[in-house]
Amino acid sequence: MTAQSPQQSPLWPARLHHIQIGTPQPAAMAAFYQRTFGYQATLLADGRRHLRGGERRLLIAEGAARSVGFGAYALASPRQLAALRGHLEERGIAPQPSPTPLFTAAAFAVRDPEGGQIVFGLPTEDGRAADALPGRLQHLVVTTVDLPRSAAFYEDVLGFVVSDRVVNDEGVMTTCFFRSDPEHHSFAAFLAAEARLDHHALEVPCWNDIRDWADHCAALDVPITWGPGRHGPGNNLFFMVSDPDGNMVEISSELEHMPREMAPRQWPHTARSLNLWGSAIMRI
Repeated sequence: MTAQSPQQSPLWPARLHHIQIGTPQPAAMAAFYQRTFGYQATLLADGRRHLRGGERRLLIAEGAARSVGFGAYALASPRQLAALRGHLEERGIAPQPSPTPLFTAAAFAVRDPEGGQIVFGLPTEDGRAADALPGRLQHLVVTTVDLPRSAAFYEDVLGFVVSDRVVNDEGVMTTCFFRSDPEHHSFAAFLAAEARLDHHALEVPCWNDIRDWADHCAALDVPITWGPGRHGPGNNLFFMVSDPDGNMVEISSELEHMPREMAPRQWPHTARSLNLWGSAIMRI
């Protein structure tokens, strides 16, 4: 199979629309997300919980702790979706049936080298309802035990564009950030001892909204796990809280924008790269 450059993939532009989180305690997880993030919950016929906000969606399913069922990316049109399907089939990737009820029937899924599932489709609704506090579901981050292999799949096969790489003193890549529209990353992967969900992020309009979210979490006695700070890659302001399984949820603002043709950059594997303001959570 001949690798194609990311510019040849029809993936661009695509935005993260929803994710599915696996957990051994779905009721407790759903209750946490409803209380903390203002979701409205619906129990689906298959037992999954659909959590709906104005610009954020989650599916909660019974499964292993800290597992991600899939990340679902919305494309701009039926023509783009069909072109992406054809692009992948030409490269020997057989599209799988879509596992999500939140996309139309034309949606399809693919598996990455470690079995992680990514879904591409068109939303069944526009999702323009109001939220008490703003926060658009914006990016998904996972951990992987084989980052070079995973990164090659997301870049060369799917067509995500590399924004930044983090590399240690031995020349080993420890983090890779990918974009599928001008926002710095809609997907990222960290090298770690196991493959699992790391965090997902809600993008808010400005620093004042981060303050309001922090006050909101404080009123609910939901402690901040990390932050406030500013990431090096992405240059965004942030803080993170943790759900009952230990998955982090990021409140982010001012994420850097990069044109599609902008070349990737490299950062050292240090705490300062992950947080220009102070300490960092190092995955490995």
